[in-house]
Amino acid sequence: MSVSTGTRGETVPTVPPGNPAVDTADVSALLERGRTLSTPVLRAAVDRLAPPMDTVAAYHFGWIDAQGNPADGDGGKAVRPALALLSAEVAGAAPEVGIPGAVAVELVHNFSLLHDDLMDGDEQRRHRDTVWKVHGPAQAILVGDALFALANELLLELGTVEAGRATRRLTTATRKLIDGQAQDISYEHRERVTVEECLEMEGNKTGALLACAVSIGAVLGGADDRTADKLEEYGYHLGLAFQAVDDLLGIWGDPEATGKQTWSDLRQRKKSLPVVAALAAGGPASEQLGELLAADAKSTDFDSFSEEEFAARAALIEEAGGREWTAQEARRQHAVAIGALNEVDMPATLRAQLVALADFVVVRKR
Repeated sequence: MSVSTGTRGETVPTVPPGNPAVDTADVSALLERGRTLSTPVLRAAVDRLAPPMDTVAAYHFGWIDAQGNPADGDGGKAVRPALALLSAEVAGAAPEVGIPGAVAVELVHNFSLLHDDLMDGDEQRRHRDTVWKVHGPAQAILVGDALFALANELLLELGTVEAGRATRRLTTATRKLIDGQAQDISYEHRERVTVEECLEMEGNKTGALLACAVSIGAVLGGADDRTADKLEEYGYHLGLAFQAVDDLLGIWGDPEATGKQTWSDLRQRKKSLPVVAALAAGGPASEQLGELLAADAKSTDFDSFSEEEFAARAALIEEAGGREWTAQEARRQHAVAIGALNEVDMPATLRAQLVALADFVVVRKR
């Protein structure tokens, strides 16, 4: 794996394909399959919501614009639905068996996005105003809560033993996701956070739900707990790799690609992996960065900082080694994720597709 540089100098880890036969077109087809099969069920679930929550949710998913007109907005990468359908096939079932799990995971994921945007004060997501910005904080909270309830409702309606097992995994993952968000917020007010604490937080916030996505279809397809646990191990470490790349893009990403402000995570005082690693590195740049961030925490005019001030902090993070360490961590977590697949009995084609999706996760600019 190497490190490439984007238009704003963003670090994007790149990996050699796990299987040369599985190319970008194949990954796109897997993502499109997940989106195509899950979207009608997702829309039907959202239609159950009482007005105006149904309309607010439709806006969030990009199906309508702020005026209520039909729209074709960016609905996200659809990695989680793709993984859920593949995991059903790992269990020997048809991909369609994984659809309720795929939709349930997407509902929980979007519940977290609605709340995260409000808590973080993010005004843009996927190049559009966020729900709280358009419809107000109360609707963002209510619709997020409703999506979480819908996720469990969809699974339990199946009425099978497998659905009960799947719901248990989803609720556990959701609790961990919320734990991670609480940790993330608390860390913003601390001068120092250890690398271990940061990885635990990101494992909860991102790894847990991705782990659930890649096991829930298999559970619905009748897989035993050992198989589901190994798939979760793959998904958990894939989630950590995903988050490491996200942390890089949160500082050095191109706003045109990410849909967020420049230096987004620095503006929110996030203790992301590059920041935490830089502070732990020691040396002049690390010490200077620590002094600046400690002063920032007490600053009354932080919101009026110039681009140059944020750029200076990003430069210190890079000089202290935080940027390169995070890129290496993405590579390491990616390798651990792939290693977990070796302990699951599955056709070579399915393994190659899971490897290709893992490669895709760490080769992205948004």
